Amino acid sequence: MFRAASLAIAQLTSPPFRSVLLKSAGLALLLLAVLTVGLYQLVAWLGGEGGTWIETSLGASWHNAVVALGWVLTIALGAGLFAGAIFLMPSVTSLVASFYADDVAAEVEQEHYPDDPPGVAPPIGYAIVEGLKTALLALLIYLCAAPFLLIGGIGAVAFFLATAYLLGREYFLIAAVRQQPIGDAKALWRDNRTRIVTAGLLVAAFVLIPIVNFATPLFATAYMVHIHKRLAAERRRDLLELPSDA
Repeated sequence: MFRAASLAIAQLTSPPFRSVLLKSAGLALLLLAVLTVGLYQLVAWLGGEGGTWIETSLGASWHNAVVALGWVLTIALGAGLFAGAIFLMPSVTSLVASFYADDVAAEVEQEHYPDDPPGVAPPIGYAIVEGLKTALLALLIYLCAAPFLLIGGIGAVAFFLATAYLLGREYFLIAAVRQQPIGDAKALWRDNRTRIVTAGLLVAAFVLIPIVNFATPLFATAYMVHIHKRLAAERRRDLLELPSDA
């Protein structure tokens, strides 16, 4: 795991990675701005005509739910732009990965595994849908964890572990589906989820480093390419060792 991380970090300074970094950082900043403005507008809407419309359409019983949602969003925004940028980064990096992760994975494969068959990019629709699903789930986790950030760090711990799971899974599948059918990639994930989520702890830690976390799509993709290569090699070895009548 640590060797894979060191190889990924070492490659971050290569010229191809620097080009992708500039593009992904710019897109990440844009998405962060859109998310922040969107949350602010949602809070304002819920506190005014939006809250009234929900209660009118669904009944007065939804009043408490609307108030609670507004409270959660207010806390999320009240955490400040700096904290918000950190906790919204998993959502942002999931979307950024949809656009640039395949280029990064190809560079890693060419640099470190030139004798292996080159990977094949997954359908762009699949990549965007998966990235969007993960981004929305990460945003939901952030909003749920936000009220607990001041209670003994419970929210921060929950956020960190959930980030390790979500981004570990997403970036592993990004690497895996280049080398095998989607169904086989997901089967490999299921069989090794504990190891992959443990590896994802480093990705979650990377996300929490301000400024540096704009390189998360690059680091996480390169890192998980190495993790996938190791797990896939172990799978092939295990299959070769099976008895012939198995």
